[in-house]
Amino acid sequence: MRIDKYMAENGLAVSRAKAQEMVKTGAVLVDGAVVDKPSFDLPDGATVTVTENPLQRYVGRGGLKLEAALDAFHLSPEGQIAIDVGASSGGFTDCLLRRGASFVYAVDSGTGQLHPTLLEDARVCSMENTNARNLEASMFERTPTFAVMDVSFISQTLILPALFATMKEGGVLVSLVKPQFELGRDALTKKGIVKSERLAEKALTRVCEYANTLGFRLIGSIPSPIHGGDGNLEFLAAFSLPKAP
Repeated sequence: MRIDKYMAENGLAVSRAKAQEMVKTGAVLVDGAVVDKPSFDLPDGATVTVTENPLQRYVGRGGLKLEAALDAFHLSPEGQIAIDVGASSGGFTDCLLRRGASFVYAVDSGTGQLHPTLLEDARVCSMENTNARNLEASMFERTPTFAVMDVSFISQTLILPALFATMKEGGVLVSLVKPQFELGRDALTKKGIVKSERLAEKALTRVCEYANTLGFRLIGSIPSPIHGGDGNLEFLAAFSLPKAP
């Protein structure tokens, strides 16, 4: 049996995909020896050991990215009503809950992606098949005070106006900015990688400046500690939504 399949079926990883990530990072040992290929054929009777691995901390590796931003900017969602735009499997949502958020609206345009443990959590409202561009305050029983965003194949500038309109004054937004979706095709290689760090930073600046025109105020930004799955550099930007004078 493949090592990744064994791990998923025997509770050593929450999913086969997660098992593959863990194997590739050298966190899995078979009879004391590191295995780095998910396709490794596990011998009968072999002992599988998983070392401490940060990839196991959340249901998705996005949780590690958000964790870095919360720590860097000294932000806490504790006791907050949060909204996770582009929730996918729920890495951000999981991180928010573990950091004390009282409730999370998990918004995603897709379906069937949120991890089962989050679907079963009473503190999570799954809003599948929801276009974030069409978010309205009336869609939420409780107004979000803490927002996070991780979207692909769309510019965040198309979502920020609707998100701004749903949030309570005094709130916070932490956004994972993906330059490859903020720039034109001429800024990307044939493999979809942003051609230079300068262009990537230009995309970040564009998003931050646009957010400022809406009323968000930049707290700060940092490079993501983990690159995108395609290898692109990403950034985490934190904003506040000041209260009216």
